Amino acid sequence: MNNSIWDPIIDELEKDDFQVNADKNILLSNIERLKNQKLNILFAGATGVGKSSTINAIFNTGIAKVGYSVEPETSSIQKYEIDNLILWDTPGLGDSPENDKKYAAEIANALKAKNSEGELLIDLVVVMIDGSNRDMKTSYELIEKVIVPFISDTNRLIIAINQCDLALKGRYWNHVKNEPDEQLVYFLEQKSISVRNRIKASINITTQPIFYSALHRYNISKLLLTMLKILPENKRFLFTDSLNKKPEVWEKNDVLEDYNIEIQKEIKSSLMKALDGAAKGAVAGKTIGNLIPIVGPTVGASVGAVLGFLGGLIE
Repeated sequence: MNNSIWDPIIDELEKDDFQVNADKNILLSNIERLKNQKLNILFAGATGVGKSSTINAIFNTGIAKVGYSVEPETSSIQKYEIDNLILWDTPGLGDSPENDKKYAAEIANALKAKNSEGELLIDLVVVMIDGSNRDMKTSYELIEKVIVPFISDTNRLIIAINQCDLALKGRYWNHVKNEPDEQLVYFLEQKSISVRNRIKASINITTQPIFYSALHRYNISKLLLTMLKILPENKRFLFTDSLNKKPEVWEKNDVLEDYNIEIQKEIKSSLMKALDGAAKGAVAGKTIGNLIPIVGPTVGASVGAVLGFLGGLIE
């Protein structure tokens, strides 16, 4: 497994001569456990909504181990393992009532699955909607009847509107700038509000749908940042070694926020929090407290180096 983000941090800890060896060894052991954590993300949506293309845009699937879960002999859910990350690519719904029933049961089983410690396996669910399609009956049924009844925490649910470039028949997508014109932005914002209001009225949960284009690599950074912020802070760093390293994937976003800088800040903060938690298991608390200030600059440099493809560096 590529643990490049950890290498300079561990090197810094190992060469620090001011710490009690017992403390240092416990911290390094705890870090080893952090490195082996798994993060499970499930992608769901109607047929043709672009689940696989979204996964390929965000993540480095070229090095993924591909398999099937939960029960390989019967399941249609494809699973990608990339370092700490496990991505569940569920089959699309909407082709036929028979298949929909089968696939819905498989998605429900995945949401109910538990790890070896008895904890629910899925950390985050991304439900994808086709931005070019006005008929969203299948999407709403998926959310209301399959996802929400079985997800452990509805705060771990993201509604992502893909193919925003094809909305309004693609007439207002600016191919020169690779972004939506004002008319299309307005339409997509209204669509997002409509989806949010429908879900709120139907099942009384609050969501903040975002729109993007996996094909044109638009708002991919915004989607990733949204995913990061929903996860527990001490697990957000697990994305780091699994992301798509091509700079062009992350270049084009709306201008509401500098998403790429915020992604790096979130991952640095997550890594620091995880390290702080690891340090609390050490023997001599007075000496272990000095370790986090020591590695702080190293964490920032490591995150900036590993995520250099995002452009810009954090302090």
